[in-house]
Amino acid sequence: MSLRVPPTVLPSDAAARLTAVDPERPLSLYLHVPFCATRCGYCDFNTYTAGELGSSSSPESWAQAVRRELDAAAALLAPDRPVQTVFVGGGTPSLLGADGLADLLGAVRNSFDLAPGAEVTTESNPESTSPEFFAGLADAGFTRISLGMQSAAPHVLQILDRRHTPGRALAAAREAAEAGFAHVNLDLIYGTPGETDDDLAASLDAVLSVPVDHVSAYALIVEDGTAFARKVRRGEVPMPDDDDLAARYEQIDARLSAAGLHWYEVSNWAAAEADSIPTETACRHNEAYWRSDDWWGIGPGAHSHVNGVRWWNQKHPATYADSLTAGALPVGGYEILTDEDAHTETVMLRLRMRTGLPADELSAEEAERAGRAVDSGLLTLRDEAYVLTDRGRLLADGVIRDILVD
Repeated sequence: MSLRVPPTVLPSDAAARLTAVDPERPLSLYLHVPFCATRCGYCDFNTYTAGELGSSSSPESWAQAVRRELDAAAALLAPDRPVQTVFVGGGTPSLLGADGLADLLGAVRNSFDLAPGAEVTTESNPESTSPEFFAGLADAGFTRISLGMQSAAPHVLQILDRRHTPGRALAAAREAAEAGFAHVNLDLIYGTPGETDDDLAASLDAVLSVPVDHVSAYALIVEDGTAFARKVRRGEVPMPDDDDLAARYEQIDARLSAAGLHWYEVSNWAAAEADSIPTETACRHNEAYWRSDDWWGIGPGAHSHVNGVRWWNQKHPATYADSLTAGALPVGGYEILTDEDAHTETVMLRLRMRTGLPADELSAEEAERAGRAVDSGLLTLRDEAYVLTDRGRLLADGVIRDILVD
């Protein structure tokens, strides 16, 4: 099992692995913006409204702490190690405005070199964007925009406590494209109580009516402790069953594929020619996660993974900032991955990708179990890699579990 302890700084054995990493190994940065105007009922992310924070933290104290963590990360990882991808998420990064996000990217550049052609993404909520916002991001050096659309059905957005109108998400996608962004993603959520097949069809039609080259679609997950979970527990909202969710997924895949957006990870589709695997349009930052590359998560509650060490920051913005002010990394806990851990993660993550899991990653026993999945029509063996079939994607978690555990 992994070693887990809750230090305020990384101990010497873990820190040594960070400094011993191969400088040629790809490196990514995630920056967490913990601020939201309101809290959506289904969300369990580490985010805070102004009322929840009170006077204990502010965007200014958070930004100062982020600069300190960036400098600390660069010192540990070597400042000349180029960053391949940057992803600003939250929370609601667009609440910072174009100037705030430009300053954030400037702080990254002050601590790290960006590799030529680096992918730089920010998430944005449609209601806090504008043509001027996107123009400012383009000028600052962002290359990719990810917009939270969720649905084109007003009643679905209402159930999800989303504030934007369906039309605003589409207008934002157009504005981003007009500002020069070639890479624009729209996020969808399916399986919301009350959503019909026609609602989902209308959402897909809306997505494909605007210039996007990437779509992410996730089934609604009811997280413990959220307002939505309390509604489900009280019987106020019914949840769709697994068969309904499978049918919705097939509906999404068929519609997007027909429009030239093809899957490259179970929940992600991107523009590609003739059903080929998307490359230029795929989210390179997310691919770094799925390949278990190195990434440093900057900000309260952010998770990191470098050279087999995973750690997570203290969650509250005030505690996070206090640690950095005191000269310590704001680590809330860590684990050193064992070989078994790393193998399990490789199987779990690579099997979700269309490039598949290299066959030589499996033990003889696991390969035998993978062969049974091939015989059952859940996997196919292509170019010495196991790849989920269309039916296998619907049962991906079960396929992975069956391979790993006899």
